[in-house]
Amino acid sequence: MKPMPQSVLQFTNLRRTGRTMATAVGWVALLLVPAVTLASTCVECHTDVTPGAVNDWKLSKHFGEGVTCSDCHGEGHTSASDVSKVSLPTPEVCAGCHEEQVGQYSKGKHALGWASYKAMPTTHNLPMALVDGQKGCGGCHKIGTKSEEEIQALKAKGSTFGHAACDACHTRHTFSVEEARQPQACQTCHMGFDHPQWEMYSSSKHGVRYLLQQNGTISEEVSAPTCQTCHMPNGNHEVRTAWGFLAVRLPLPEDPTWKADQVTILQALGVLDPDGNATGRLDVVKAADVARLDQESFDVERNKMLAVCSECHSENFAREELAKGDDMIREIDHLLAEAIREIAGLYQDGVLPKPEGYAYAFPDLLTFHDAPTVIEQTLFEMHLKHRMRAFQGAFHANPDYALWYGWSEMTRDLAEIKEMAAELRARH
Repeated sequence: MKPMPQSVLQFTNLRRTGRTMATAVGWVALLLVPAVTLASTCVECHTDVTPGAVNDWKLSKHFGEGVTCSDCHGEGHTSASDVSKVSLPTPEVCAGCHEEQVGQYSKGKHALGWASYKAMPTTHNLPMALVDGQKGCGGCHKIGTKSEEEIQALKAKGSTFGHAACDACHTRHTFSVEEARQPQACQTCHMGFDHPQWEMYSSSKHGVRYLLQQNGTISEEVSAPTCQTCHMPNGNHEVRTAWGFLAVRLPLPEDPTWKADQVTILQALGVLDPDGNATGRLDVVKAADVARLDQESFDVERNKMLAVCSECHSENFAREELAKGDDMIREIDHLLAEAIREIAGLYQDGVLPKPEGYAYAFPDLLTFHDAPTVIEQTLFEMHLKHRMRAFQGAFHANPDYALWYGWSEMTRDLAEIKEMAAELRARH
C-alpha cells in the first residue's frame, strides 16, 4: 500500500487519538502550509494546461474538504519538465480517507476485473491498443486492482493513464457520489456484446420507472430501483451475484440431465478434463471469483438479493422470480451442452482439426476468440453472447432479452452447428 500523504496521515491520527479540535486545527494549519502553497502552484499551472480538471476539482467535495492535488498525486511533480514524477492514485490512496468503501470493493468482483480478463487465454492475442491501451477489454476491466509490478509494466509499454479503479464510477476530478449512484454510471461497461445489462435494465419495468422518475414524470417517492439498489444495497461496494459471471456453480445440480450438461460446460471451460477431473484452470476460476464454488457462497448472495427484492415485493414473489432465472439457466445449459458435444465429436472423429494448443479433444470456450472455423465461432457466440443474454435477461426482468436475444438465438445457433457438422462429416 502506498503511504498516505503526511499531512492527511497526521490529521487522521489526531482524529483517531481523540485530541481536541483546537489542537487538531492548530496542527492542520501548520501541516498544510506547504501543501497549500504547492496546491496553488498546481492550480495556477493546470488552469491553463487542464482547465477542465481544475474546474471539476473545484466542484468536488474534495475541494470543500481541503484535499489538494498533492494528497492524491504526491509532491514529485512540480513543473512541466518532471511530469513523469506525478503519482497516479490507486485504491490504496483512496483508502487513506475511504477505508470502508475500498475494503468492500476489494472483496467484490469489480476488484477482480483486471485479473479475470488477464486470465482469459485469448486476451494476450488481442492487439495491444485494445488490451493495455484500454480501448477494448482493458477500457472497462481497468476497474480491477493491479499490483505495483503490473502498473510499472503498463507504464513500460507506454500506458501512462487509466490505472486507477475508483474513478471508473466516481469520474475524476469531481469524484461525485451522486454521479456514481445513477444507473448511467454503470452504462459504459455494462452494455453491448456480452455485458448488455444496461439495455436489459433500462428497458425493463425497473429501468423505465427510474428513467421516468429522473425526468420528473413520476414522483421521486415511488419505488424505482437502480443498478445500485440491487447490486450495492446501502452503498456496499462489494458487488457480486449468486450465479457469477459464467452461470456455473458447485455443487452440481441434483437433476441428472442438468448435472450432465453442467459437467459438459465445465469441460468446455477447461475447468474439468474429459474424464471429469479438476484441472489447473479451476484455480484460475477460484482466483477470479467468477463462480460460486460451494452452496454456502451461493446462498449468501441469493439471500442478499432476496432481501433487496423484498423491500418492494413479497418474499414469495421474489423467490419465485429468482427461481425462474434458475430454470432459464437449466434450459439454456441443455442447448449449449448439446452444441459442445457436437463439436467435441467432430474433434474426436478427426472431422475437424483440434486447434493447436488445446489440451483435450474438446472445444475450449475461453479461447474461441481465435476459433479458425465458422462452426467454432458460432459456439463461442452461443456461449458468451446468447447464453449470457438469456439468463441475465431473466434475472433483469427483461422478457425480450431472455427470449429473443437469448434462448431463441441459442436454438438457432444449435441448428446451425448441427447443420454445419453434418456437412463437414459428409465432406470428410
